[in-house]
Amino acid sequence: MKSRYNLLGFDFGASSGRAMLGTLENGRLAIEEIHRFSNDPVNIAGRFVWDLPRLFFEMKQALIKISQKGVQVDAIGIDTWGVDFGLIDRDGHLLGLPIHYRDPYTHGMLEKAYQVMPKEKLFEKTGLAFIANNTLFQLYALQLEGAPTYREADKMLLMPDLLAYLLTGKMGTEYTIASTSQMIDPFLRDWSREVLEAFQIPRSLLTDIVPSGTLRGTLLPEIARECKVGEIPVMAVTSHDTASAVAAIPVEDENFAFISSGTWSMIGAEIPQPLCDKKVMEANYANEGSVDGKIRLLKNLAGMWQIQECKREWERRGEQVSFSEMVEQARAAEPFLAFLDADDPCFMAPGGMPERIQEYCRKTGQRVPQTHGEFCRVIYESLALKYRWALQRLEEDLLKHPVNVLHVVGGGSKNEMLNQFTAEALNRPVVAGPGEATVIGNVLMQAKALGAIGSVRELRAIVAHSFPTRKHLPSADRSVWDAAYEKYLKIVGV
Repeated sequence: MKSRYNLLGFDFGASSGRAMLGTLENGRLAIEEIHRFSNDPVNIAGRFVWDLPRLFFEMKQALIKISQKGVQVDAIGIDTWGVDFGLIDRDGHLLGLPIHYRDPYTHGMLEKAYQVMPKEKLFEKTGLAFIANNTLFQLYALQLEGAPTYREADKMLLMPDLLAYLLTGKMGTEYTIASTSQMIDPFLRDWSREVLEAFQIPRSLLTDIVPSGTLRGTLLPEIARECKVGEIPVMAVTSHDTASAVAAIPVEDENFAFISSGTWSMIGAEIPQPLCDKKVMEANYANEGSVDGKIRLLKNLAGMWQIQECKREWERRGEQVSFSEMVEQARAAEPFLAFLDADDPCFMAPGGMPERIQEYCRKTGQRVPQTHGEFCRVIYESLALKYRWALQRLEEDLLKHPVNVLHVVGGGSKNEMLNQFTAEALNRPVVAGPGEATVIGNVLMQAKALGAIGSVRELRAIVAHSFPTRKHLPSADRSVWDAAYEKYLKIVGV
């Protein structure tokens, strides 16, 4: 076995993509950014699509940069968000550009889908929360509109698998990304025959599901020559980005919950078997795939979206403020001025966020924030209280046991104010970090596929040894946050 591994992870996020080099040596991992590029949907002929040709070009640019550095890469892995896909014809050619989940073509599809299979039965069969842009509803929308791409399709590949196909010429479907499609049986970890038959989706359109950490193929010779690299193995890692982030949680207490914190907050826990009963459905929790065939029982909440939108709006007005300055201004602001439900539909669209927050406060009979610090403090405190509400639902209604510690990973884990507020609101320890959990999970799953890591437990131990975390403890006095929580529940009505 080698003593040093160089692993290239491609991570496609909501606004940017990047190629990160992970170097695993002597039980420690170091990561380095090689190439970063934008990843915005493009409106072409009235439809939002992935800018796939440019993204593929950027992947090759990353390989060229690696070659110029003189680094011999041992493996490549790719992660993206879930649900989106490309369609391939029988000659192996891409049929159009993949439609982006932000395109509104699936509006109204849930109601149409429930006419095919009732909501309760669909949840029982898939265990997935209902979002109109889930893969099943995207395919059904194309089917109903008679889209030529759908009629001519021989295979459907979810985005990480599609990008791996462009690199290797080999098709396949990885488990964690498939689990976001609303088309797999979470107990069998395979495509649901009943769902496919109900929606008249041919099984032949789908490739076999393989576990995380499976060799997909090697870099096509023409790409290897163009980029001046070898025919590098391409691995199907935990290719759903949240699954990669959860894989990299440096767990010490197995009785943990997690938040993958970014624009959105994914809050949940790992469980051995799915929970697909009515109570889980009504709580809007989803059963998604995790490492080692486990399940991430999780809920999607608004995260740093309001903060990001406030910052953008202030900058449009010429008021430059950094995220760190926003935190410091929030520290100086009055506590518990007002409370927001960040998941209220009025906050979903971009633009004008400060004014929409003020209008929400007026409508709910609260004091109205005026300064940057007041806006930020209201948002951070409200997020922490929403996390408390969601974790209580998870513990009391679904898991039926208390959680000892909350791990926060992703970009939001760097916000020490929010992490401390979360510890106070939840009255339990919050362990923050690593911030680059998604890429770390990606590259370490490559190492596991190569045999350099023997288990997920060992993988998480490497994370703990390689990257610092910060532990936030609640204060002894519970009265202030308990009183704030009672006010929060009355105002937001959750």
